[in-house]
Amino acid sequence: MAVGLEALFTSALGLQAPWSVARVELDTARRRIDFDLTCNATRLPCPHCALADQGVHDRLSREWRHLDFFQFEAWLHAEVPRVACSGCGKTSQIDVPWAREGSGFTALFEALALSLCQELPVRQAAALLRCSDKQLWRRIEYYVNAARSLDDMSQVSLIGIDETSLRKGQNYITVMHDLQAKRLLFACEGRDHQTVVDFAQDLKAHGADPAQITDVCQDMSAAYAKGVALAVPQAQISYDRFHVIAMANEAMDGVRRQEMSTQPQAVKEALGDNDRKLLKSLTWAMRRNPKGWSDKQWDTMHWLQRSTLKSARAWRLKMALRAVYAKAVQDNNAEQSTADLAGWISWARRSRLEPFKKLASTLKQRLAGVVRGMLDNRSNAYVEAMNGLLQQAKRAARGFKTATNFIAIAYLRMSKLKHLPPNPLQTALPQTGVLLHRCL
Repeated sequence: MAVGLEALFTSALGLQAPWSVARVELDTARRRIDFDLTCNATRLPCPHCALADQGVHDRLSREWRHLDFFQFEAWLHAEVPRVACSGCGKTSQIDVPWAREGSGFTALFEALALSLCQELPVRQAAALLRCSDKQLWRRIEYYVNAARSLDDMSQVSLIGIDETSLRKGQNYITVMHDLQAKRLLFACEGRDHQTVVDFAQDLKAHGADPAQITDVCQDMSAAYAKGVALAVPQAQISYDRFHVIAMANEAMDGVRRQEMSTQPQAVKEALGDNDRKLLKSLTWAMRRNPKGWSDKQWDTMHWLQRSTLKSARAWRLKMALRAVYAKAVQDNNAEQSTADLAGWISWARRSRLEPFKKLASTLKQRLAGVVRGMLDNRSNAYVEAMNGLLQQAKRAARGFKTATNFIAIAYLRMSKLKHLPPNPLQTALPQTGVLLHRCL
């Protein structure tokens, strides 16, 4: 039996009575297809108080961008009824089943846009969808906030605190991770103790008690330690490997830079008749793991270890600290790890290298937390992995790199939110086809 064009598209759009497609117009020159939708009901429930069988007062013209049909941009147009209610006395516009109120996109279009933004930079996703990136940012913020409002944090007990910056040295953002579920819990501007206090309030809003937090993995920030003491005082702090080793690298670089700039004669004498090009590969060779050295870097480090330069001692100190961490993971013995770290601290304090003496003093003051971080290799590995994901989020926010946009895209990509609409191209559609926005 033949099926009319309007009936065919009514079914394809997932429309149900009283809605149907009244007219289809194809414009091949503009690569566009327009659907005029109609509601044939004259009496409808009140959208405000739900009182049934109320008269339609008038109809208002609305339009929405929909998923493309074939290679054509698709638009829906409808005269949306407004109901005059005899019960509450209000005149209200009814909700349409294919879009949320106030949106110029259908729910399926928005669901596809969110899925693309989880993988692509927002500007690139906007170009692919032929819309503006500002429009996509508004949808990301709306759906992320809606999904987070339903997020459950009642099982969180182990968290990681870290910071990142939108631009080098400015616009700092604090991020809180669930190190067991491996997801982003909270992000906000700033890097002071108030960020931790704000996180504790956010936990309460999502069904959790701050008292249930037993462990916090963080860097050496005194501000974060103060926030933990105020907001989650039951938690033990562990200082993660990533930041401690980074501090050792900074100390080593400080020794090398100072020696190269203030003692060029000592460097010249140590170099002797060797190829001066060896010095060019010194910086990266000192920073890299020996397993990744090139032949040139092997030659450079062989020369360095036979020299009398302070840089050689700095490198040995850095590598010795890494060895202490590796042994701690292997032994998993808090008492032995404490002794090994105390031995390294003693060596660093006697090294006559000011950057390492300062680092040794810092580690001694926080000895218990550093040892806990040494033994918790799982948390440290995740904190390092999250830094890479945060960098991807920054690139996705390029062009609109405000704190609000960065935080929104970080939530979208890293929070494993369960109440986002699914990708309509990968998920079986519900029977009504266009009601994805109601999952929120």
